[in-house]
Amino acid sequence: MFTTLNNLKLNEKGIVKKISCDDRITRRLYDLGLLENTFISPIFASPFGDPRAYEFRGNIIAIRDDDAYNIVVEVKENGLNN
Repeated sequence: MFTTLNNLKLNEKGIVKKISCDDRITRRLYDLGLLENTFISPIFASPFGDPRAYEFRGNIIAIRDDDAYNIVVEVKENGLNN
C-alpha cells in the first residue's frame, strides 16, 4: 500500500518511493541520505503534531508535514527488518 510520509503512524515502517519536494528540500534530504528505497519510520511527534521526527539509516531528523506530504512511501509490516 502506498501513502505519503505524513500519513505513517508512529513506529510504522515505510520505504521511500518518490520525493517530490521543492528542489532545495529534495537536495537537503538526499544529502542526509534519504533516497528512494530507504526504510523510514516516524518515531516522535511534537506536541502539536508538526514537525515529526523520522528515523532512517541510523539518523533522526525532523520533517515538517508540508514536506512529508510530498514524499511517497510504501507501507511495510512492522515485523520487517530494515
